[in-house]
Amino acid sequence: MEFRELECFIVLSEELHFARTAERLYLSPGRVSQLLRSLETRIGGRLFDRTSRRVRLTPLGERFLADLRPAYDGMAQAVTRAKAAAREVTGVIRVGFLATPTDVVTGSVRAFELRNPGCVVELVEIPLSDPFSKLRAGLVDIAFTLLPVDEPDLVTGEGLNHVSHLLGVSVRHPLASRTGMGVEELASVPLIGLDGPAPRAWHERMAPSVTPSGRPIPRAGKVATTQEGLTQVALNRGGMLFCTPTALQLARPDLSFVPVTGLPPSILGLAWARGRETAAIRAFNEAAVRESAMALVA
Repeated sequence: MEFRELECFIVLSEELHFARTAERLYLSPGRVSQLLRSLETRIGGRLFDRTSRRVRLTPLGERFLADLRPAYDGMAQAVTRAKAAAREVTGVIRVGFLATPTDVVTGSVRAFELRNPGCVVELVEIPLSDPFSKLRAGLVDIAFTLLPVDEPDLVTGEGLNHVSHLLGVSVRHPLASRTGMGVEELASVPLIGLDGPAPRAWHERMAPSVTPSGRPIPRAGKVATTQEGLTQVALNRGGMLFCTPTALQLARPDLSFVPVTGLPPSILGLAWARGRETAAIRAFNEAAVRESAMALVA
């Protein structure tokens, strides 16, 4: 027996009018009649006497209403409670981050927890070479990532920042003392790439294979994590591209970061699995957007 048929019966028993019942249920009067006929067929008897002037319950309808009402009210209350619970932002939300928790990440966490004191954020590091597996496996609820993301099973929010790139090199590298370089100069710098299941576009974003003019960029091996990459860079085995906020967080005496002009901006945003959106995920994305907007104004 369908819930919609029972709901139609309950409302019609209250209104005793097909048009008003249809209005309450956002249905057409014809659909109300159809649902009622289907219910009466299932039961095997008429539940209402209908004339052109009035609608009233039959004795069978009155008995059915008396038996059904407590159960129906219980189901309606259960649905109401479930809807309210779905809107609550409580418990724990697991948030993934790449490489290092920059100001965008920590600021978003603080803003979210301030607005939602009943929910705690657990930060989980996402490997640079495997940005989406933890999302898909449900190990994190939402993750900071680089945009755009062309993955049909994932949903993304809006860009939280647009920042430039720096080339990380050893302090012993010939470029270490430079105050800047153009993107075409990457053709003379072996870049450290990624070793992992990230999509091809992600690999190209981390370590492009050609310059904008088409000049090939040599490779200097592959790594799975940011720390592995930094170690290779410090050993002067190649260069590695970083967004500006990450480079500032990773500064150390044996590394030098050189600004690179001519590359598209690095855009940080949030992603979550399609079909798994919760009130906490929505609230975290909204907090991150508000926080990033406030940071731009400050």
